[in-house]
Amino acid sequence: MTNPVLLPIDLNQESSWKPVLPVAEKMARDDNADLHVLTVIPDYGMAVVGSFFPADYAKNTMKETEKLLQKLVSDHLPADLNVHTHVRFGTIYKEVLQVADEIQCSLIIMASHRPETQDYLLGPNAARVVRHARQSVYVVRG
Repeated sequence: MTNPVLLPIDLNQESSWKPVLPVAEKMARDDNADLHVLTVIPDYGMAVVGSFFPADYAKNTMKETEKLLQKLVSDHLPADLNVHTHVRFGTIYKEVLQVADEIQCSLIIMASHRPETQDYLLGPNAARVVRHARQSVYVVRG
């Protein structure tokens, strides 16, 4: 078995996971590797913004997001594939890089962009991951 494969996705953007799931599944199978699917809940940006949310907001959001991620995995990936899910809270590209290092993955697979035109071909989070990752990054065009 080789090092795991990391697939960061945005649960709210189908374009971040729909075209990438089959590619990630194939690459994990071909390498006999575990597939780790990650979603990141963006942080508030400023501490003062967080004060407007209920005290248990982060905890409840993490639990609900984990349920949604589990459902996406069970609905779209075969049961015989060894899949692990991760939900993080923070800056998206930083969390992707941190999880990649923690699980010692050999490959990060991600979608090229969200469909906003100002991102052109590579979204800002994907671009940062490509520039800063210690691992190889495979970008799938959506």
